[in-house]
Amino acid sequence: MHEQRVAKAYLKELGASLLLYTVLLVAAIRLGRPMDEGLPRTLVLLSPMLGFGLALWAIARHFARVDEYIRRFLLESVALAAAITAGLSFTYGFLETAGFPRLSMFSVWCVLCGATVLVCALRRLLNRAVDQ
Repeated sequence: MHEQRVAKAYLKELGASLLLYTVLLVAAIRLGRPMDEGLPRTLVLLSPMLGFGLALWAIARHFARVDEYIRRFLLESVALAAAITAGLSFTYGFLETAGFPRLSMFSVWCVLCGATVLVCALRRLLNRAVDQ
């Protein structure tokens, strides 16, 4: 029961922060890009980071609410995903020297998020297989 309540609160907080991020991102792209260079443009273009900051807050709150097993599972999964991301980014760095196109730093964040989801899913499947 407690785990379900914690998961609902987390998804609600994270979802709201990502929705705010998305709204601010669309607004920043539409409004900020055509603006003249200067502090106002910089602030508009950085505004999506408010949603990102709230997402970090939601994640930190989630880690504080969950029990030790879930906290350890999540932290191990993030560590594995970070190692995968590091390996992929180093590999692509070598490919760039071979003439592959340069990638934006945004792609690293996407790889880390995707790797975290993948690692969590695979670990859960493996845990279920072992438990049966």
